[in-house]
Amino acid sequence: MTLIDVYNARVASGEVKADAAQQAVIAKLANLERELEAATGNGENSLLARWLRQPSASAARGIYIHGEVGRGKTMLMDMFCANARVDPKRRIHFHAFMQDVHARLHAARRKTRDAIAPVAAAIAAEAKLICLDEMQVGDIADAMIVGRLFEALLAKGTVVVTTSNVSPEELYRDGLNRQLFLPFIKLLSEKLDVVALDSGTDYRLGRVKGHETFITPLGPAADEKVQELWRRLTDTEQGKPMGIEVLGRKLTVPQAAHSCARFSFAELCEAPLGPADYLALARNFRTVFVERIPALAATRRNEAKRFVTLIDTLYDAQVRLVASSANAPERIYPAGDHRFEFARTVSRLREMQSASWWGKKIVET
Repeated sequence: MTLIDVYNARVASGEVKADAAQQAVIAKLANLERELEAATGNGENSLLARWLRQPSASAARGIYIHGEVGRGKTMLMDMFCANARVDPKRRIHFHAFMQDVHARLHAARRKTRDAIAPVAAAIAAEAKLICLDEMQVGDIADAMIVGRLFEALLAKGTVVVTTSNVSPEELYRDGLNRQLFLPFIKLLSEKLDVVALDSGTDYRLGRVKGHETFITPLGPAADEKVQELWRRLTDTEQGKPMGIEVLGRKLTVPQAAHSCARFSFAELCEAPLGPADYLALARNFRTVFVERIPALAATRRNEAKRFVTLIDTLYDAQVRLVASSANAPERIYPAGDHRFEFARTVSRLREMQSASWWGKKIVET
């Protein structure tokens, strides 16, 4: 079956809802599928295609699919990867891919000063097609590597298909030494077909309809409800750690997946974080999970202030919030130096639970 046949079959079965924006991306992926099959000698018409001098694997342009969260980017890429008759091929999350790259570079540096060349050669030998989910560069170490790495991979004929929540121009926005990252953005635009998935429907939001997003009281039942929401929004049991560059240092996200970040209250509000950290979260994620918010005594003024700043930042960026708390918003911090500021936080926490809030278009900060 062709990729278009696979997509249409899923629509006919009711597994997927027909979506014009998705169909446009599927058409692009189907063209790439045909190019790859012609180049590798697979497919029913491969002999004729080679006789007609179809593009070689090295000439096939990869695809960079970008769009807002929940539009079906990962589903379409996975459908393409599963159906593409290319061997060998590799499908991996971008952050896991970069962790693998860093490990290979560490080992290669024991033998050579220029470790990127042998690492790129090894990865290219292992995959003619690489499908990367959720390209997002928030770490200066990754930013300094990906340009040369991808240039070498593409030069060796590896075809790259990737998804991202942002266009290439928005990658590593406001990152340290971003000017050194700009050649990579140019490379993506020149070597990959950049395609926007402009569907107006966030399909993941339907999965949380009717579910509480601010869960009280704390306990095993609350933990399970949070975990269920995480599953529904990320299709994972557990996200991967991720680092974000903030003013020349790294903010560690304990779990990240599909534009969702997951923290405990202690990790966000008991640690010495501030507005720049929370703004970085709002810029990099569409949904933030904050677990186990305690009752705050009047003496915990620092934690209360950080929580006020966090919620203000997420609210201003229209980021969605999933939280578990010992108490309802009104009783988290009833007395203390920041109680008047906290009244605004209570109001915002209430609004951020509403169906209308979850249906809002996310704004860029």
